[in-house]
Amino acid sequence: MTVYVHINSVSHGSTGGIMMKEHRELLDAGHESFVFWGRGRLPETQNEMKFCTDNEVKFDALQTRLDGKAGFHSHVATKRLLKRLDAIRPDVVHLHNLHGYYLNIEMLFNWLAVNECQVEWTLHDCWAFTGHCAYFSYADCSQWKTQCASSNRCPQLSSYPKTVSKKSCTWNFVWKKRIFNLLPAERLKLIAPSHWLAGLVADSFLSKYPVEVRHNTIDKSVFKPTPSDFRERYGIDDRFMVLGVASPWNDRKGLGDFLELAKNIDPARSVVVLVGLSKKQIEELPKGIIGVARTDSPKELAAIYTAADIFFNPTKEDNYPTVNLEAEACGTPVLTYDVGGCAETIAAKGSRCIKDWRYLLKGEGGD
Repeated sequence: MTVYVHINSVSHGSTGGIMMKEHRELLDAGHESFVFWGRGRLPETQNEMKFCTDNEVKFDALQTRLDGKAGFHSHVATKRLLKRLDAIRPDVVHLHNLHGYYLNIEMLFNWLAVNECQVEWTLHDCWAFTGHCAYFSYADCSQWKTQCASSNRCPQLSSYPKTVSKKSCTWNFVWKKRIFNLLPAERLKLIAPSHWLAGLVADSFLSKYPVEVRHNTIDKSVFKPTPSDFRERYGIDDRFMVLGVASPWNDRKGLGDFLELAKNIDPARSVVVLVGLSKKQIEELPKGIIGVARTDSPKELAAIYTAADIFFNPTKEDNYPTVNLEAEACGTPVLTYDVGGCAETIAAKGSRCIKDWRYLLKGEGGD
């Protein structure tokens, strides 16, 4: 029997859902599997552990805001995790998002380097090989190929993980390069959810490691056509419903495009519904947009996908967005931009990549 361990920032959302799905599949196959996360719900079984307290997460976030060294705090929480790993003695450690104010990457990789386990690391974004950011396409920055902030200052210090430090990017890059190369190539396999990301890894300081493209999957027993009274409850009735789902919502996720779309639609015929907005964002929405708070219920989300006529994902940079898969599985066609690995998610009839939000109005901006 093989003993597996999975580590992620959270147990919910897209990355947490992927981790938990794999965990359940391994248990069903008769393996021993354990999941560890830093933020969110409390554990529900003896094979689960939330190893970071809420106050520890807040303190890590504060330290990162000041010094910019994301992934280099949380010593006590990481020591707690490593103590459990010592007791479990896993054969395989599957890493997911290591950023998120909950983990010390140096302590973890030092442990992995001296323990003879196999390591798989699913890269859900680009943070592993940059000195700061999770994505760089929107900022049109390529310094990650050589050394971050070596020729120009990092253009994304105010984006996640936000910091006031102007000198941390180069330090992070140098130390992450050293730490993430501690393992021999035969013990670490990188998993990229998209061919797009796999191509970036080949140009990064992680290029010595083998990369397997493994597209994310969803639970189609949950994400399927799900009738509900969503349209009636929100007064949508027979109007054409354009849906967007993200958390958090920002310009990178295309919030600005939805605001522009709402200005140009006929509210008597069409309506925009955005799921995952903060309370403040909902209060500030213009006419033509219905705001819905984030839901942690996949079944409820499936019902909302099903109620929509079109799912629009105007993300400016992304890896392999599972929201596109979820919408299609619920019978709703997807319109998205051809950025990152988005095109690789499109499969259903009626789904396509478009160039501009105006396509939803007059067919402008289509391929």
